[in-house]
Amino acid sequence: MKGQKKNTAAMVYDLAKPITDEAGVYLWDVRFEKEGASWFLKVIIDSDDGITFDDCEAVSRPLSGKLDEEDLIEQSYYLEVSSPGVMRELRKPDHFEVCIGDAVVVKLIRPDENGNREFHGSLLRYDDGQFAIGQEGGEAVFHLRDCAFVKLDDDIEI
Repeated sequence: MKGQKKNTAAMVYDLAKPITDEAGVYLWDVRFEKEGASWFLKVIIDSDDGITFDDCEAVSRPLSGKLDEEDLIEQSYYLEVSSPGVMRELRKPDHFEVCIGDAVVVKLIRPDENGNREFHGSLLRYDDGQFAIGQEGGEAVFHLRDCAFVKLDDDIEI
């Protein structure tokens, strides 16, 4: 990564990963987002057994100390440590890989050639930014770059 500057979320991911590993949870995602006038550093954790308040605290306390120590973020912000929730967003290759076979909803940035923007189905595979879902009418293939979002879909049974 020589010559490239990491963004805030990537730097925090690197700081948070050893802490989440130590806490026995999976680091799902890190986002640094502005909401209104405030900045939020969102650290999203997961585990096979679900996430408890104690899990969030086990990550939040040491991460907060590490963030203060490293002083990576210039502006003031709120630190949130939470679970990804039932309708978790799939954003990274490993998100897709662990969710193969799960029901998803795909929303495109722009409608497809038939005017459709939203698709529901079972996640079949993911490879280098392209993924496929199985639907009643067969298989649909998408490029992640064309999607507004891809989320787990708790409304359908596969």
